[in-house]
Amino acid sequence: MPKHSMLLKVTMGAIYPFIIVFGIYIILNGHLSPGGGFQGGAILSSVFIIQYFTTYEKTISITALNKLEKILYLVLLLFATIFIFAFRDSIPYFLKPYYLITMNILIGIKVACGLSVVFYRFVLFESR
Repeated sequence: MPKHSMLLKVTMGAIYPFIIVFGIYIILNGHLSPGGGFQGGAILSSVFIIQYFTTYEKTISITALNKLEKILYLVLLLFATIFIFAFRDSIPYFLKPYYLITMNILIGIKVACGLSVVFYRFVLFESR
């Protein structure tokens, strides 16, 4: 393992909150502007990737992320299915933003988990 760069560690430590806030902003405003769950989830996943590059330690459980991703996938499917069947005829206008925000949040967390799992699997298992 390479030596830790103190400059990189301090700089990235200061940037983490901004990356997280920007990812959450992209997720929550996805129903109003381009972006949404996938883009915000990719940004949130970058926090885990940058954290690995600054410390070279796996601080998060891959199995826990994998389970959370599968659970979120099921919740995502159930939520969409229930919403569609509950409002077959017409969706009330005031519910559309709440539906889109909820879907963006679920997709964002799922994508963040999925991309983090892919990264850690490549780094820890496929690089040998």
